[in-house]
Order: sequence, then structure tokens, then C-alpha cells
Amino acid sequence: MTMKWLLIVLTVVVFSYCDDSEWRQVRIQQGEVRGRKDPEGGLYAFLNIPYATAPTGTDRFKAPYPAPVWLQPLEAVDKGIICIQTTSHFIDVTSKTMQEDCLVANVYVPDTDEKNLPVIVYVHGGAFEFGYGNMLTFNHLVKSKKVIVVNFNYRLGVHGFLCLGSEHAPGNAGLKDQVALLRWVNKNIASFGGNPNDVTIAGYSAGSVSVDLLMLSKSAEGLFNKVIPESGASVAYIAVQIDPLENAKTFAKILNFTNVDDFHALEEFYKNTPLQILQKSTFLDRKDATVLFSPCVERKISGEVFLDDSPVNIIKKGKYKKVPILIGTSNMEGSLQIRNIEKFKQSMNEKYADFLPADLQFESEEEKDEIAGKVKEFYFGDKPVGENTILPYVDYFGDITFDYPTLRSVKLHVEAGHDQIYLYEYSFVDESTPVVPFTGVRRAGHCSQTMAVSDGDEGSLSEEFKQMKATTREMWLNFAIHGKPVPEGSSLPTWPPAGADGSPFMSLGKQIKLGGVFLGERGQFWEDLYLKYYRAPEAPPQPPPQRHSEL
Repeated sequence: MTMKWLLIVLTVVVFSYCDDSEWRQVRIQQGEVRGRKDPEGGLYAFLNIPYATAPTGTDRFKAPYPAPVWLQPLEAVDKGIICIQTTSHFIDVTSKTMQEDCLVANVYVPDTDEKNLPVIVYVHGGAFEFGYGNMLTFNHLVKSKKVIVVNFNYRLGVHGFLCLGSEHAPGNAGLKDQVALLRWVNKNIASFGGNPNDVTIAGYSAGSVSVDLLMLSKSAEGLFNKVIPESGASVAYIAVQIDPLENAKTFAKILNFTNVDDFHALEEFYKNTPLQILQKSTFLDRKDATVLFSPCVERKISGEVFLDDSPVNIIKKGKYKKVPILIGTSNMEGSLQIRNIEKFKQSMNEKYADFLPADLQFESEEEKDEIAGKVKEFYFGDKPVGENTILPYVDYFGDITFDYPTLRSVKLHVEAGHDQIYLYEYSFVDESTPVVPFTGVRRAGHCSQTMAVSDGDEGSLSEEFKQMKATTREMWLNFAIHGKPVPEGSSLPTWPPAGADGSPFMSLGKQIKLGGVFLGERGQFWEDLYLKYYRAPEAPPQPPPQRHSEL
């Protein structure tokens, strides 16, 4: 009798454990994982699956280690794991679990028995300083039952992007995390019903820069076949550190470490200072709008190199695999800097040269001041920078940080023989869009296209905005499935690839229609300056030999 009851209990446990209406269990290379059905239905979510292991201790700036394995089924539910990062007014992380070993992935699978589905891997933004995989979700794409979506954490700030060019801090740890994730997807996504040979990588802001860089890295070649950079390009001055060793020194001094010219003392400072102390934000505070810890060109030392040359050189040489690209910006990317106008306006009026892009190089301060004067006149005329000229102010910052780099990237790719680049500008606004301060004007802020594609409370949105979101999602799905945002037979306007001059581009506004030359005369203005004054980012110098103290 006892044995009979034991069998009954075991049977109930097994059936409740594997209840297909609530849970789905799959086997990946590391072991079994159990994902839970979304409360609203339509998909299963497998959350916080370790895809690699972050090194710790003095190895913490190195490439990731292999992922753990397990013997019992892993409950793939949200544990709130995020990487150690600075606090930011952009996102709230108070309910999250910040930890050093933070390399987890989230897989969203439609509630369907279909196999071999296309996969979209989304890389989160956050200036390489903050953010996490689930910062935005894309469940509407998944509920179409046409794609699987994956997002994930990667190391941030100093932890992810310290670049000393040494064995302990070679650089690009955060991007090597991204490559590890793509390799994990390649090995495991078939278990979830995905096609490992049909992967689109998409990203917004710093994630946009990331996917654009992944396309140029030999280490990621063959792990995806389409790319969607949303507001961010690999050739931007925010994308790759111009002088990574100098950045490391600058940041150490911010943290009151003074012995920065002794390389080995500097390295020891970074290796031994707690990561929580090293996560101090520099985003948006610097006049040249640089991010101190972003990707870098690496020295060729032991281990796999992510980026061995500047993005401009890689593209010009055609030394990368050309895959279809869907790339663009909003029409007010400079919205990020609105919060700084009160702080910056006096300095911009007194010495505009301090605000020029960091990847422009001049023979003298006089020449720099001369060019700065021309730039200021181009955007502001004879008016001072201030609240009354806030629209040219946001145009300026948007152009140097996102818009012109996007145009330049397209130009370089097309000149290198790439003929599958679909360019757009997202400009949709409605009455729910806040007006630009000190104006009655509405524009689409940084990454507005991502907001259109991603999830959110849509109950209060206008019917016009709901339709715009549906149309944008349709284009993104088309691209992930067909390699074109508007395939043959679509009711949407025909969307041809862009040429080297940035035309045509698709205007994604209240009307969906083809536009002429992306960025127009503003783009040509910057093209002329960059042809003459561009300075490519460089790898850090070889570290000096270690000095041994006398016995």
C-alpha cells in the first residue's frame, strides 16, 4: 500500500512539474531548462540562463569563461540578475540583483510547435555604462509566432571596457561577452525551435554600436546573417575609444588615484579596486560627449581579439562579411543633451571648440578654434547658444553623435561594395509626444524607433500611434525573415537600398514615404570636415616592462 501511494505521489509531481500549459522544458548543452508561459499567453519565457561565466578577481577584465553546467532542471525564471553598473536616472535598478557573474540570457519562444524559426538577438543600450537584457522586451514580435527573441546582459563600464592593452586588461570584455552569447545561441537555439543559421542581431543606442561592430569582427563572423543598428554606428567617436590608455588615466584621476603615469601601478589600481567603486558615470557629463569606457582597437596579444583595426579602415578594406543592414536614426537624436543646456550654454558660447567631436584632429589650437567658429555659425548663425536656440542645439549633438556617423557608415559600406543597406529616419510624433522645452515643437527623441518596436503599455496610445507601432514591427519582422523591410508583394511603399550619398532613405513618420538624401546639407557639412580632419582610434601602446624591485 505504501509503495502504491508513493507511485501516485511521484506521478502527480512529475505531471505537475511538466505541465505543458504552464511550463516548457528543453534540453540545451548545459542541461535541462524550464521556461514559464507568459501570463498574457502567446509565448514562453526562459529567463536568466547562464550563457558564459564572468572571470573574477584579477582576471575580471578578461574574455568570458565557459558557461556552467547542471544536473537538475534549471528553473529559468527572472532572478533580476544584472551586471555591476553605475546608477542612472534613465533606468531604475533598485529591484535588481547586481552581481559580478552576470552573464545571463533571456529566450522568448512563441507558443507554437513550429521549428526552425528565425531568431532576433537584441543588444541593450546604455552608453556601455548601464542597462540589462530585459531593459526593453519585444514580446509583440514573438507573439507574431514568426520569430524567437533573445536578449542578455554583458559587462559594462570599466568592467566591460577597460582597455590597457595588457594580458590582464586587453579590452572589449563586454563585446567578447556578446560574441560568447552569439556562440551560445548558435549551439542551443535549435532546442527552443530556432534556426541557428538565420539570426538577426539588433541593438539600440550602445547596442546599435555593438551590433555594427559585431559585423566587423572576425570573432563573430558566421554567427548571424542580418543586422539592425538602431541609433548608433561603428564609425562614431562614441563607438571606439580614441586613446584608451589616456581614458583609463583620466578616470583613475576622477577616483583620486594620482600615480597614473606608472602603467603597472595604474593596472594594479584597476585590478584591485572593488568594481562597485569603479562604476562612476561619465555619460553626458563631458563636453566632447565621449564615453570614457567604450569598445577599443586591441593590441594583438594572446587570446582572441575582437577588433584589430579601426572600423573605418575595416570597412574601407572590405575585410568583413557583408550581410543585409537595416539602419537609421530618429529625427531628434540630440534629445539626450537637452538636460545639459543650462550647464553647457555659457561654455559653448565662450569656447565652442571644447564641444567638437573627439575624433577630429587639428594642427593647432588656432585651427581648432577657427573650425569651431564655422561649426557654431553653421548651426546657430549669429545667435548665442541657449534656450532660444535649443533646436539647433539638439541638432548639433544629434548630428555629431548619431546622425552623421550613420550616414558615414552607409557611405563607406556602399563604396566597399555593399548593396543591401536599408536606411531610414524615424520621425513619427503625436499629441502624446512631449514638446521640446522652450518650443512648441514635437520631434522623435533618441531611439524612438526602438520604442515603437518594443513593448509597453499601449492602452492609452492613440490609434495613429498604435498603427505606427504595428507598421514598424511589420518592417522589422520582414527584415528578420526576408532580409528586406519591404519584401515583394507587401502593401508598404517600395524601399530600395541606399546609395553612397545616403539616398534614398525611408521616412517613418505620419506618412511612410521615401525621402531624398539622408541628413541633407548637414551631412555634407560634416563629410567635408571629416575628410580633412578625421583621426582614427588607435590601440593602446605596448605596456612597459615590469620593473622588479631589488632584493
